[in-house]
Amino acid sequence: MAEKISAPRGTHDILPGQTAVWQWLEGILRDTARRFSFQEIRIPTFEHTELFLRGVGDTTDIVQKEMYTFEDKGGRSITLRPEGTASVVRAFVEHSVYAAAMPFKVYYISPNFRYEKPQAGRLREHHQLGVECFGPASPAADAKVIDLGRAVLDAAGLVDISLRLNSIGCPDCRPRYLDALRAHFATRREELCHACQGRLQRNPLRVLDCKSPVCQSLAADAPLLREYLCPACVSHQEGLEAQLSAMGIAYQYDPRLVRGFDYYTQTVFEFTTDCIGAQNAVCGGGRYNFLVETLGGPSTPALGFGMGLERLLLVLEAQGLIPTKRDRCQIFIATRGQRANLMAAALTTQLRTAGLQIERDLMGRSLKAQMKAADRLDASFTLVLGDDELEAGRGVLKRMDGDGDIPCTLEAEAIVTALAE
Repeated sequence: MAEKISAPRGTHDILPGQTAVWQWLEGILRDTARRFSFQEIRIPTFEHTELFLRGVGDTTDIVQKEMYTFEDKGGRSITLRPEGTASVVRAFVEHSVYAAAMPFKVYYISPNFRYEKPQAGRLREHHQLGVECFGPASPAADAKVIDLGRAVLDAAGLVDISLRLNSIGCPDCRPRYLDALRAHFATRREELCHACQGRLQRNPLRVLDCKSPVCQSLAADAPLLREYLCPACVSHQEGLEAQLSAMGIAYQYDPRLVRGFDYYTQTVFEFTTDCIGAQNAVCGGGRYNFLVETLGGPSTPALGFGMGLERLLLVLEAQGLIPTKRDRCQIFIATRGQRANLMAAALTTQLRTAGLQIERDLMGRSLKAQMKAADRLDASFTLVLGDDELEAGRGVLKRMDGDGDIPCTLEAEAIVTALAE
């Protein structure tokens, strides 16, 4: 026997018993996005590497450490998509969507790829709901996107979810704050973790997001960004808070909240939970008002969020919300003999055409083994076909739960009618 080949580390197979749960969750995502008038967009799995260098930012951990980048046969540098926003913005610019009436509101459910240490809810190939909204600059748009994230979590039944909110300013006010952060950490630089020592000059905001207890302790008394916001950013943040309050959406102001991508401006937010340990964010996003321009389009305000499905499923499991009910086989046709087998072939085709979920034996098993197979499939009814049933042209739909049988003729229309009654 040849040696087995395993799936690459950080990836996973979603087997038939699990796909029903994924389909259930994806149905919630699609239905909620539809109710908010967001339409689906589908984007490539790989892009030119330059898109992420320019879009995500060359100071981010993703670009520096985590991208799957390779050279194709034409000598071009290609990268498996590590996140979806840059790809959607590229499509928005490439197809001149900005020339149409705004806002442009889209969602996508797709895999992303990052080379990082696999852990609970974070895989090298992971799946994400992404939501992007182009055009509006008003705090009302921020509130709508946040409300969409909240609505998804509510529709899935999640409880004990908190919304954290912050503003990280804009190019007019953030540079002063970054200088203040550098000055704050300058005398303690050697105490920072190795990664944060490198971040201090390139992007000191990321120090605030470090999970190292030492870095967290050093950041505890760092200057607050809100003290450096320009009047426009203060007004935007206050407008968003007023919108959320009017909508009855509770939030916590978190002055230490930042995001891992360079493109964010003004609003950043996360939905978090305490039920799955340290990796507690189930949704995160914010504004990226200058990304369209960075990628070659006209100045266009925009915002969005990402929601990891693997992590969301972990939270659902922790809260006991994973549905166990699956689609049941409606009728299992068990057979005795070749004539009955041919009759079963005709009936299954006709009944499936009528919209029923039908199964029959394909393994040549005994009648007893066929009945066990029907039980494993959780079939609602079994129909046994043998010489007696064929000669009489009649059979019995046997309820597998024992709650009464249904006589019927061996015609698809009659069987459908019998089930309906």
